[in-house]
Amino acid sequence: MGDTGRRSSVPHRCPRQEPAVMPPLPPPTHSRRLGLYALAVCVLAVAAAVVSFVRGSVFIGIVWVLLAGLSSNMTWYYVKRGGAARDRSGTG
Repeated sequence: MGDTGRRSSVPHRCPRQEPAVMPPLPPPTHSRRLGLYALAVCVLAVAAAVVSFVRGSVFIGIVWVLLAGLSSNMTWYYVKRGGAARDRSGTG
C-alpha cells in the first residue's frame, strides 16, 4: 500500500543531496504600494472623522474612526510584510 513512514531494517545508502537553490524574492513593491494606499485611507478617514464630529454626527464619526483603525492596522501589516521580504531577499 502506501508509505507508512517506517524505516526498513536495511540501511538505505544514498549520496547526500544539496539543498535546492531558491530564486531571490521579487522586490516588495506590492507590499509597499498597498501600505501607502492603506496609509492614505487612514489619513482620509481621520479627516472625515474630525469633520463628522465637528458637524455633530457622532455615529458617522465613530464609523470613520473604526475605518481609520482598520486601515492603520493594514498599513502596519504591509509595512512589516515588506520589511520581512526585504530581509529575506537580502536587499535593503
